[in-house]
Amino acid sequence: MKRIAVVMGSPTDLPVVEQALDVLREYDLSFDVRVLSAHRTPRAAQEFAVYAREEGFGAIIAVAGKAAHLAGAIAANTTLPVIGLPVRSSELDGIDALLSTVQMPPGIPVATVAINGGTNAALLAIQILAVEDGDLAERLRQAREATGRNMAEQDIEIRRKYSR
Repeated sequence: MKRIAVVMGSPTDLPVVEQALDVLREYDLSFDVRVLSAHRTPRAAQEFAVYAREEGFGAIIAVAGKAAHLAGAIAANTTLPVIGLPVRSSELDGIDALLSTVQMPPGIPVATVAINGGTNAALLAIQILAVEDGDLAERLRQAREATGRNMAEQDIEIRRKYSR
């Protein structure tokens, strides 16, 4: 099975990265974690992206805050799916990172999840791999059903407690 790459622009992004890694571990998937900056280590980021497919990756999660150009820099150098994960790391509450990640020019797509949305970034990467892996797709389906059952149970509890 293909691996998932998780690249962050700075070690300060690690708390958000951990959310994604927890989900990837839950699904027992192989992944690599790197610190690559679009601005401070542009050659290393480019080299990683160029060879990511050859290295066995099936999707890349790019995590960055502030001037969050990492996802775009990675996407410009690979045809693998890139998921941008903007991080709340400045006075602008992550809006700057969101806009830097989502505003890509035609021809260089980046899928973008919510600010600090590590869980959804991992789930989207898993869904991408599940396109060619029926067992993984079934595990995702079962997880969604379990989430629905949990929500229904919470609904019952809240209705019992608060309804008149």
